[in-house]
Amino acid sequence: MAAAEPAAVQPEIPHAARIWNYWMGGKDNYESDRAAGDAVAAVYPEIVAMARESRRFLIRAVTFLAQDRGVRQFVDVGTGLPTMENTHEVAQHVAPESRIVYVDNDPTVLVHARALLGNTTAEGVTTYVHADYHDPDLILAEAREVLDLDEPVAVMFMGVLGYEPDLAVARAIVGRLMDAVPSGSHLVLWDGTDTGSEVVDGAEKLVESGGVPYVLRAPAQLARFFEGLEVVEPGLVPITHWRPDDAAELIDAYGAVGRKG
Repeated sequence: MAAAEPAAVQPEIPHAARIWNYWMGGKDNYESDRAAGDAVAAVYPEIVAMARESRRFLIRAVTFLAQDRGVRQFVDVGTGLPTMENTHEVAQHVAPESRIVYVDNDPTVLVHARALLGNTTAEGVTTYVHADYHDPDLILAEAREVLDLDEPVAVMFMGVLGYEPDLAVARAIVGRLMDAVPSGSHLVLWDGTDTGSEVVDGAEKLVESGGVPYVLRAPAQLARFFEGLEVVEPGLVPITHWRPDDAAELIDAYGAVGRKG
């Protein structure tokens, strides 16, 4: 794909991927992003923990799929800026031949695409698709250039579906991708939830600070993305409670992994 011009980056405007990068302890952010991130954290301090725990959930889920379920193909939709232990690094650590397709529509992410394109193994494939998740057919067309869609695929939506305010539209996007992959494929999904007043205040503060609005959904709404799939134990739970490595607190973010039968 053609790289975006650096001029597309607007450092004076808070940017969702860069704010998240800041919360995760990354360095790819500007003063506007840090100011917006701090404004949210002032009313919802747990947002920093959520950002970092979301990556721990990704690591555990990808490791489980590669190690226990034998999945060798991953589509990470809305990947955002690279930080540490990205999907390809985790998958290829377990299975060097793993193939990963990252998807994002963001010029800022495109500028950093080269960081995502670096394989960690000679056998594996890591590539990047410039596409909006509202165009699942384009994602599938590009993914077919790299993946064998007759073999199981893990389709990942990691904290990005709240940018689509209509639940029915978001479900249709996920459904279109899952319909195109075979039995034995998995859906990996987590998102922020409206399970506390402070997290709701944080979402409002994000908008006040110039950030892109993000819809927090109830866990019961997130469960609808997994209808028709076999949800892996322990089910849809706070991401800190999904096969944790150690004891962890509850968090206003729920996730699950579901298998297509």
